[in-house]
Amino acid sequence: MVNSFRRLIGPYLRMARMMVGRAVINLINDGLKMQELQVTLLADEVRADVERFQEYGFTSHPVPGAEAVMVCVGGSRDHGIVIAVDDRRYRLKSLPQGEVALYDDQGQAIHLKRDKVIHVYGCDEVRVDAAIKVLVTAPEISCTASGKFQVNSSVINLSCDRDSLRALIDERLIALFNSHTHPGVQSGSGSTGIPAQQLTLANTATNIVKAL
Repeated sequence: MVNSFRRLIGPYLRMARMMVGRAVINLINDGLKMQELQVTLLADEVRADVERFQEYGFTSHPVPGAEAVMVCVGGSRDHGIVIAVDDRRYRLKSLPQGEVALYDDQGQAIHLKRDKVIHVYGCDEVRVDAAIKVLVTAPEISCTASGKFQVNSSVINLSCDRDSLRALIDERLIALFNSHTHPGVQSGSGSTGIPAQQLTLANTATNIVKAL
């Protein structure tokens, strides 16, 4: 009786055990509409052309050696799909509860931190390509460049009071200009007076600069 029952349910138990498995990724084909993987499950059990389902709007190309969770429809290893991929070699560790990060194997990351700071690090260059406009709104904006700070534009419009702009010519040059004389203009050793038109900070700062 017992043996008959075991023979009866045995195939179903094997199917249940084969429905979910851990796998190691060997190869990735990312050129298809649905990414396909070659994975190794049990010892010497290699499965190819396994479709990987990813969340809509997010995609990644894992590195060989990453680990996956494979679900086999009906318990058949010939009809498996990968529903999750992780890589313990590169995962960011010890994040505080609630934090989120995007990362890769090169150390590049976008980290949403608990103090409401978005930290982008590990990259050589950050590019933003917008067809119409880029808007940045904040009470205070700071840019620090250890080397060159370059702006390429046909027109630069700074919408603020001229008095609040940094002078393009500082006070030392203003003092030198306002007190200079013109030797040799008139006969003898005398000099002309100081210029009638005084140079001020209001004259040296502008809110619109046009390229030459």
